[in-house]
Amino acid sequence: MRKEELKNIKLAQQGDANVLAELIHDHYGFLYKYLVKVTMDPVTAEDLAQDTIVRCMEKLYQFDGSSSFSSWLITIGTRIYIDQMRRKKREKNWLFREQGIRRIKWQFESRNEEWSQVLESLAKLSAEHRVAVLLKHYYGYTYEEMGEMLFIPSGTAKSRVANAVRQLRKEMS
Repeated sequence: MRKEELKNIKLAQQGDANVLAELIHDHYGFLYKYLVKVTMDPVTAEDLAQDTIVRCMEKLYQFDGSSSFSSWLITIGTRIYIDQMRRKKREKNWLFREQGIRRIKWQFESRNEEWSQVLESLAKLSAEHRVAVLLKHYYGYTYEEMGEMLFIPSGTAKSRVANAVRQLRKEMS
């Protein structure tokens, strides 16, 4: 890292807003081009670059000079991108599950079958917890049999059932 850049970072850490603006200006293009290559989308890259700059401003006091400032920005930007991708995946999975629940509920009701509160609560469990509670309490398998079926230790099966039952009780009360 250049001595002048390190000096400017120290000044920015001490609260010099003009120096901070200069640092950001000097590194923004590099950061943006990197994020365009990562995301393959200029709009997303722009949003990520802005989020990265905000995080940089919030966490500038943590920069210790062990890497270059641009590497530090890339690390921040990459982490923000990974977090966003994880969040989108969770949202997509939740939406997919909710649509599936509505579809099943509609099928039950269209055949004049009852869609009970128990089914509604079961639908809100994660797949692994729903499977565990159904195998144990609906189909009557032992924890050992469940462990063999699911390729997990019997203790894990027991734990999943206990957690599922706890969630069901909470959901239905």
